[in-house]
Amino acid sequence: MQEELIAIKGVNDGLLIALSTTEKWQSVTDQLAARIDEQSDFYNGANITIELGARPVPKYELSSLKALLERRGLKLSLVLSESDTTRNSAAALKVPTKKNGESGAPPPSKQADVQETAPVNPEETGTYGTMFRRTLRSGRTIHSDGHVVIYGDVNPGAKVIAAGDIVVWGKLRGYAHAGVIGDESAIVCALDMSPSQLRIASHVVTSPPGKRKRVVPEVARIRDNQIIVEARE
Repeated sequence: MQEELIAIKGVNDGLLIALSTTEKWQSVTDQLAARIDEQSDFYNGANITIELGARPVPKYELSSLKALLERRGLKLSLVLSESDTTRNSAAALKVPTKKNGESGAPPPSKQADVQETAPVNPEETGTYGTMFRRTLRSGRTIHSDGHVVIYGDVNPGAKVIAAGDIVVWGKLRGYAHAGVIGDESAIVCALDMSPSQLRIASHVVTSPPGKRKRVVPEVARIRDNQIIVEARE
């Protein structure tokens, strides 16, 4: 079945994408491109591990896959393969390669998909989201297909992108996108909310309206087809 050509899992240092080992290469890569394009904001900037199993992938095919990812702002950081042909192709393209089960190979995550473009290990993960106990500095990006709770600040230049809610127990000064897959019921909460850009589903504001001089906890949600920000005291 078409939906079985690709499986995407979260790992500690990025996203693990397992590709079909039997279907035509063009069909598999076409569907991968479509999946990424459908949720481009979620995938943007991610480090990608590709799992190919025993499938022999010649250099020109692996090169086309690498280019497909790079055109979409993604980095092919590791190839997992049992095939010598595929491993030689990866080596020729200067892409690290390992066999499944080798030390250092990222295991598939059973939790919500989480990706950070700079190393920030989650303190706690669960079925519905991820918790971080630290400040996110400029240049760091968190992707999650669940909710995200951050005990710390999100500095300017940092990004938090989630399919669910985003809760910041601190200052939100960077970029936040909740409901990235299209969930308009998602919310963004912060003790001090002044994001560089705030998005919920397809809605966006660059500066939340009605900002008070006195800092109070606030929550942003969609109401009447626009993002509103309300104080919570």
